[in-house]
Amino acid sequence: MSDQVKMTPLNYAPDRAAAKNPLKIMDLSLRDGHQSLFATRGRTEDMIPVAEMMDEVGFWAIETWGGATFDTMHRFLNEDPWERLRTLKRYIKKTPFSMLLRAQNLVGYRNYADDLAYAFVDRAAENGMDVFRTFDALNDYRNFETVVKQIKKSGKHFQGCICYTLTEPRLGGEVYNLDYYTDRAKSLESMGADSICVKDMAGLMAPYDAYPLIKALKKAVSVPIHLHSHFTSGMSPMTHLKAIEAGVDIIDTCMTPYAYRTSHAAVEPLVMTLLGTNRDTGFDIKKLAAINEIFEKEILPKYKHLLDDSKVSIIDINVLLHQTPGGMLSNLVNQLREMDALDKIDEVYKELPKVRKDLGQIPLVTPTSQIVGVQTVNNVLHDTPDERYKMITGQVKDLCYGLYGKTAVPINAELQKKALKGYPRGEEPITCRPAEVLEPELDKAKAEIGDLAVDMDDLILYAQFPVTGRKFLEWKYGKAEPPASVKPITMEEVKKKDEIIKKAKAGLLVEAKADAPEKSENIRSFNVFVDNEYFSVEVDPTGEMQAFSAPVQQTRPVQAAAPARKAPVAAPAAAAPPVPEAVGDGTLMLAPMPGMIVSFAKKSGDTVKKGDTVVVLEAMKMENSLTAPCDGTVQGIKFASGDTVAKGAVLCAIV
Repeated sequence: MSDQVKMTPLNYAPDRAAAKNPLKIMDLSLRDGHQSLFATRGRTEDMIPVAEMMDEVGFWAIETWGGATFDTMHRFLNEDPWERLRTLKRYIKKTPFSMLLRAQNLVGYRNYADDLAYAFVDRAAENGMDVFRTFDALNDYRNFETVVKQIKKSGKHFQGCICYTLTEPRLGGEVYNLDYYTDRAKSLESMGADSICVKDMAGLMAPYDAYPLIKALKKAVSVPIHLHSHFTSGMSPMTHLKAIEAGVDIIDTCMTPYAYRTSHAAVEPLVMTLLGTNRDTGFDIKKLAAINEIFEKEILPKYKHLLDDSKVSIIDINVLLHQTPGGMLSNLVNQLREMDALDKIDEVYKELPKVRKDLGQIPLVTPTSQIVGVQTVNNVLHDTPDERYKMITGQVKDLCYGLYGKTAVPINAELQKKALKGYPRGEEPITCRPAEVLEPELDKAKAEIGDLAVDMDDLILYAQFPVTGRKFLEWKYGKAEPPASVKPITMEEVKKKDEIIKKAKAGLLVEAKADAPEKSENIRSFNVFVDNEYFSVEVDPTGEMQAFSAPVQQTRPVQAAAPARKAPVAAPAAAAPPVPEAVGDGTLMLAPMPGMIVSFAKKSGDTVKKGDTVVVLEAMKMENSLTAPCDGTVQGIKFASGDTVAKGAVLCAIV
C-alpha cells in the first residue's frame, strides 16, 4: 500500500445512544500501571502530555497518586509528591482523582500515629485528592477509623477495600469464603463507605468465582461495587466479563501501553466488547487511540530500560501458587540477584506459603507482601537445619506484637514467642487498635527536622520517611546536590543510546581499519552490557602493560561457621552466612545483604554485649536489626544513616 493512501477510520459513533446501565471505568495508568510495569518510576513531566486528553475520555476517576508513588518520587526521582498532585490538577479538571491509601499505614510501611494520619488525609484532600481508596493489608478495619473520620470531614469519597486472597485454589475453604467477603463488605458500609472495592492485587480471582462473589456483594450492600484485578495470571479480562454479568458497577483498567503483564487488563478491548450493549461505556475509541500514540512514541521509550523483557509470556501462572503480587516478586528476584543467590528462587517459592501460614495466613499486599517476602528470603539464606527464623525482621516482630492489626487466623505461637523475645514494647501481644499504643509523631518529627521542613507537606513526608525524606528535602532546598541517578532522561538520550546499540549489533560501532595490527598475547576479553544488550569485546592494551586486576575485598559474613575458600564461579554454597571471624584484635560486622543504613544503635566507643543491636539495615523496605556477634567495644563505623551498602560491606568492628 502506498504511503499516500490513508485508511478511512471506522465510525464507532462516539455519540451513540447512552446505555441503560453503563459500566464505569477507573484508569490506573498514571499510578498502578507504571508501578506494576516499571517500578513506579513514571515522572510527572511524562504525564502532562496526555493529562488533558485523558480528562476528556469520561473515566469515573483517574488514579494519580498513593501506593508506592509517594515513596518512589522523593527517593528515586527527586520529585515532590505533593507537587505532582497539584500539577496534574491543573490539567485534569473534570475527572475526579483517586489515590491508594494504606489506611493507618498511609503511604508507608507501618502504622503511623493518629496525629500524622489526620494530617496526611487533610493535606491530600487540600492538595486535590477526591477519592480515597482505603485498604488494610489484614482487612482489619480498626485501622480505618482515624483516616475515615478525616476523609468524611474533608467531604471526600471514601472507598473501602476488601483485600482478596485465597487459602484454596479457588474461592472457598474455612477462611476466605463468601461469608468472609460479605461480612467485610457490610462492615465497610456501616463505616460509611461511599463505594466498596474488591482488591485482587495478585490476579487470583477466577471468572466463575467473580460471578457469585459480585452477586453476593450486590445483595449484601447497597453502595456501588468496584473490581480491581491485576492481569498477572491472565484471568482478569474473563473475570471482568463475569463480574459485569453479575452487576459490578466499576472496573479498573489501564491504557494499552501500561496494561497486561503484572499490571491490569487494557481498557480498549473492554470498550469494544461492550459496544452497543446495556453496559456500553460510551467511550470514544479514537480518543483512546490518540492517547496511546503519545504514550507509545513519546513517553514509554524513556522507561524501556526498566521493563522486564526477560520473559516471553505476558502471564505468570505461578502467581496462583505463591500469590505474590508482581511488583513484590520482581523485588524478591532483584534482592536475590544482588546477594548472588538467584539460584535460591525455587526455595523461596517453596518457603513463602509456609511463612505466610506462620504469620496468620495474611493477604499479600503492601506492606504484608514485603513482610512475608523479605522474611522468606531471610529464612532461605540464613536458617540452618537446627534453627528456623534465625534473622527476624523488625516488621515481623511488629506484626507478631499486633502493631499491624489482627490476622485472619492466629500467628504461629512458637514464632510469635521467638519474635517478641526482648521486644522493646513488651513480650505480650496487644489486642487493641494498633494506633492506640503509638505516641504522637508530628511534634517529634518537627523537632528532628527543624527548619528544613518549611510547611506541613514537608513535615508529613519526613515523618513517614525520615532517612530518605531528609535527603530529599536537602535536594529540594539546595542543601545538597542530587545525584545523576535521580535525574530524568530525555528522548534525545534514548535515541543516542538506541543508535549505539543499533551500530553495535551491526558491527559498525568502530569502523575496521585496513592496517589493523596483529593481536598480541596481552589481549583480554570483556563482557559489555548496554541496558539489556550484551556484547563480547576484546581489548589489547598498547604501551607499557598494566595488569587488569581489581582489588579483592576480604569479606566475612555475619553469622556462620569457618569460612571456606570460594570457588571461582560458584554460587554461595551455604544457606546460612558464616560466623564473623576475629581479625587482629577485633571482629568485623559485615552487611549480610545489600540495603540502606537506617541508623546505628551504637556509636564508636560504645560497649556492647553479644546480641545487642548495633545497626538497623533496610532491605526491600523492611528493617533488619544486625546484632553484635560478641562482647566488646564498637570501633570504626564505616557508614552513616542513608548510605547504601553492598552485601559484605564492613559496617564496623567489635574490639
